[in-house]
Amino acid sequence: MENAAPGELLTELGATLERAKEILAALSIEPSKAAGALQTNDRLEELETQISAGERDREELTARMVEAEHQLGRLMNLYVATFQLHATLDPTEVQATIAEIAVDLLGAERFVLLLRSEGTNECEVALSRGLDQDPSGLYSREKYLGGDPLVDAALEDGVLRMGPDEFSDVIAAVPLRVQDAIVGVLVVLKLFDHKTILRAEDRDLLDLLAAHAASALFAARVYSNTDRKLRTLESLVQLVRST
Repeated sequence: MENAAPGELLTELGATLERAKEILAALSIEPSKAAGALQTNDRLEELETQISAGERDREELTARMVEAEHQLGRLMNLYVATFQLHATLDPTEVQATIAEIAVDLLGAERFVLLLRSEGTNECEVALSRGLDQDPSGLYSREKYLGGDPLVDAALEDGVLRMGPDEFSDVIAAVPLRVQDAIVGVLVVLKLFDHKTILRAEDRDLLDLLAAHAASALFAARVYSNTDRKLRTLESLVQLVRST
């Protein structure tokens, strides 16, 4: 049994407890037969105590197994999210991956991704979902001009903000930061109905987005700019050769 899987141990423990219950029931129903096996009621009480302890052990083991499976699933989700973010250097694909993470892992029904325009403090609305039901109107244009205190603060200092509060309806403002450069912010405005709040494990995912999504976007942007310049140089070289 040393190499038995936790599931097999749990099954065997359950079977043993059920058998012990059957024995105890038989002893209680037929006291004349019980006298031959147990001399005093103390033995019955001891057996009941052992069964109760075994049941508690089984419940604890079950809870630990469920928690272990939950943690494993969460780590796998984080791994997959990290891999997907760095699997491409296409800015559009990176943004689409951020949207998938927001929907599938965070449970965001309504959100917007704001990206800073190069060389400015203005933010463009790079992608959004569900904004047709957003009453604020702050993200309905091509550019975000400010107005939400949580979002503005996250863009200013690069610190994750959680809401809502008395000044903002934003669920989370996730700054996308590469070292000292804040390239944008993911604004979660509403969660799906089946997920009423962001839980503790969601904070790990938000921290991952804050770091890895920012670096993936930054790398994709640099690659895109470099590729565009290279293509321009190639065109100039071809033009010179043709003259």
